[in-house]
Order: sequence, then structure tokens, then C-alpha cells
Amino acid sequence: MLFVLAALIFAALTAWATWKQNRKLEFIAKPAVMILLLAYLWTSVGLHGALTWFALGMFFSLVGDVLLLWLDRMFLYGLVAFLLAQIFYVIGFNSPPSAFSMWGIIMAVIVGLGAARVLRRILSALAEKGATRMRKLVAVYGIVITLMLLSAMLKLTDATWGAGASGLVGLGAFLFYLSDIVLAWLKFVTPIQNGRIINIGLYHLGQVCIAAGVVMQYTG
Repeated sequence: MLFVLAALIFAALTAWATWKQNRKLEFIAKPAVMILLLAYLWTSVGLHGALTWFALGMFFSLVGDVLLLWLDRMFLYGLVAFLLAQIFYVIGFNSPPSAFSMWGIIMAVIVGLGAARVLRRILSALAEKGATRMRKLVAVYGIVITLMLLSAMLKLTDATWGAGASGLVGLGAFLFYLSDIVLAWLKFVTPIQNGRIINIGLYHLGQVCIAAGVVMQYTG
């Protein structure tokens, strides 16, 4: 748990650095969070089977974090890195996939309808800007992160997952999803007061919850 505590400390430092616009501290603290969570995963449960996919998801999240430190200049590359991260998380959460259930179907409908509404607004804003290439990539990313959210939430109905572990990954995926909505809204739709701080705070808490839930599930 020392790695998790350290990750939370660096997450707080990242938020503080973002608020104070301390770029030097941000360049150190932001990548440190995912490095510590990767170390936590590796030292706690190893990197085998489905855990390999989660580790790859964390690694490409780290790559995305580093690329997005350059803000607009590297945004497209950062988005691609996070797209890969989401794909690996989807594979991890579906190794093996959750069994079909009525609750799962209801959850899929709720998540899908909510995501479609948000994504439509973001894509509409991009269309107004004439950002055709970015619009296509954002559409793909929006679909994939929605699948990641649904895959994690379905663990709540999966009898093979413990209640604590499924609750943590479900919460983590939801926070991660919210962080990306904030980022997309901030960048493409309209400014949000303290938007970058909210974005990074939700993102790091989401990643911590996902890592903690996965470790809890695969311990022992």
C-alpha cells in the first residue's frame, strides 16, 4: 500500500502544480503517479494473464500523461496513447468476459444512452470547428472508453469478482470516464472553471481505484 499512498501524494502534487502553473513540478509529479501504480501492480500480483493487459493499460496511460504535458502540441499523440490504454483495459476486464444478465443489459443501456448524448455534444462542437480528423479520432475514443466503463461496471454483476474489487474498478472507470468528459468539454466545447484541476484529480483517483481493485481481485 506504500505505492498507493505515494501515488496519491504525487497526484495531489500534480493537482497543486496545475493550479499554481508550476510546470517543473508537474513534469515530475504527473508521470510519477502511473509509475508508482505500475510498480504497485507488479510487486503485488505480478504481470501474468489478464494482469498483463492491465499493466499495458497503465503503461500507455503513462505515455499519454507524458505526451499531454506538452498540452496542445502533442494532444493528438496523447489521445492515441490513451486510446491504446483503453483498449488494453477493455481486454483486461474481459479476460474472461462477464456473463450476460438482466442487470448487465440494463447497465449497458444506461451507460450507452448516457455516453451517446455526451459524445454527440462533443462531436457537434468539433464539427463546428471543422476539425474532421480530430472528430473521427474522438468518436473512436469515445466508443472505446465507453466500452471500458461498461466492462468495468459489469464486474459488479460478475460472481467471479469480489464486491470490494468490483466496486473499486467500477468507481475507478467511472471517474476516469468523467475526467475525459471534463477534458473534452474544456478543449472542444466551452471553458470550465478549474477544469484542468478537476480533470487531473478525477483521472488520478480513477487510476488509483482501478489499480487497487485489480490488485484486490487477483491477490491470492
